[in-house]
Amino acid sequence: MLSALIWIPMLVAALIGFWPGAIASKIVRNAAIAIAGVTFILSVFVAAQFDANSSQLQFSEFIPWIDDLGFNYNLGVDGLSLPLVILNTLLTGVAIYATDEAIRRPRLYYSLMLLISGGVTGAFLSQNLLLFFLFFEVELIPLYLLIAIWGGERRGYAATKFLIYTAFSGIVLLAAFLGVVWLSGASSFDMVGAAGASHLEGGSPLPLVRQIVLLAGILLAFGIKIPLVPFHTWLPDAHVEASTPVSVLLAGVLLKLGTYGMLRFGMGLFPDAWAVAAPWLASWAVVSVLYGASCAIAQKDMKKIVAYSSIAHMGYILLASAAATEISMIGTVLQMVSHGLISGLLFLSVGIVYKKSGSRNIDVLKGLFNPDRGLPVIGSLMIVGVMASAGIPGLSGFIAEFLIFRGSLPVFPIQTLLCMIGTGLTSVYFLIMVNRAFFGRLSDLVVNLPQVRWGDRIPSLVLAVIIAIMGIQPGVLVALSEKTAIGLVSTVPAQVKQVAQNLE
Repeated sequence: MLSALIWIPMLVAALIGFWPGAIASKIVRNAAIAIAGVTFILSVFVAAQFDANSSQLQFSEFIPWIDDLGFNYNLGVDGLSLPLVILNTLLTGVAIYATDEAIRRPRLYYSLMLLISGGVTGAFLSQNLLLFFLFFEVELIPLYLLIAIWGGERRGYAATKFLIYTAFSGIVLLAAFLGVVWLSGASSFDMVGAAGASHLEGGSPLPLVRQIVLLAGILLAFGIKIPLVPFHTWLPDAHVEASTPVSVLLAGVLLKLGTYGMLRFGMGLFPDAWAVAAPWLASWAVVSVLYGASCAIAQKDMKKIVAYSSIAHMGYILLASAAATEISMIGTVLQMVSHGLISGLLFLSVGIVYKKSGSRNIDVLKGLFNPDRGLPVIGSLMIVGVMASAGIPGLSGFIAEFLIFRGSLPVFPIQTLLCMIGTGLTSVYFLIMVNRAFFGRLSDLVVNLPQVRWGDRIPSLVLAVIIAIMGIQPGVLVALSEKTAIGLVSTVPAQVKQVAQNLE
């Protein structure tokens, strides 16, 4: 079951890319949409069969691979990874459907999109460190090509910058994984234990100092991927130059590899070191939240505003992870899924505005809510995304941020209150964007906008509906992730509280 989620899109990607002879663009597009739909349905089926009352790995698959290296094909899913797998398959389908039908080199493009989808799913399901690293690196070159070939005017610079940052992240991550096995004397790279503190098969406990050193490497690697300040500079450039569907995948799914890895391999493998680092991580979260929000306020490009908002919202996840309480961890899972949906909706809306008006500059755009010559439906959908991102009750962003702040406040009250300022700043920069671009009289520089087809609106409508449903009834996702979240922090909270109190 889990292998099908990984290899169906990857094999079809190879089939599309290497099929001899010409294939009509429409056939390639329809095949990619169909495969994305199949994998999404399969991920939902896995969720339907998933036992939410268990915190253990389920649907496990194990095949010995390279015994001498301890490198095995080891898959499993729990309440932390399953919601992200569903998010990945959903947003892959949305991104492929939202792609321009007349895109250049369609076979290469759709092959890369499906390859990324399979690689990301593989990373979320891997229970072997080397296997995770392999899938973690699979998306590197495809995403580089998607930006470099189908990006904007400065696509070469943005793609190269992304490649350098992410490649360095992978080098540090591999070094940390090798260090864990070497220092612990583990017999393989397989992880054991989905609940509580995970460990490597045959490994012995490490002294606290060594744990801190290895944890620092893991935090650096995933801090670049998330990204957190000051390792964030590749993200705005990548978003601005990437096409809209690629931005949807980048913000909605690929950034979650960083947050997932930080939890699975940082907190999971080194709970004692995590407790020592937690106060510093909470302060790091404050810097990312306030810096990202402040930069968003200063931007004129709508895409850059949304990109910097992602940096700020990833900081909330770091805060909740540092607090390591049951409530904050449940909020972390909700925030990862919620941010994926919200950022996808915002980037889709910005993409349609740019496609129809030729500009993303909020000083140029004005009056797009005009019912006759503007983009009123797209404006309304963007308002939904903006309100969800700002944490308005009834939408998914509210319940995710509420649980994060509620769970983090008893542990880190000062850092939590400072991060809550970020939610106010979110309202500020998104209000500036919407007010300038959509309200007022339609700008003379933007007239006679082409009509938006309902086919272009469908992806945004789907995400908006899910955001509303998740905001009204978050219990399904909470039930799915609750046991795993509780198990993951079971050895950490008391230590974190004690360290935090000692520092204060």
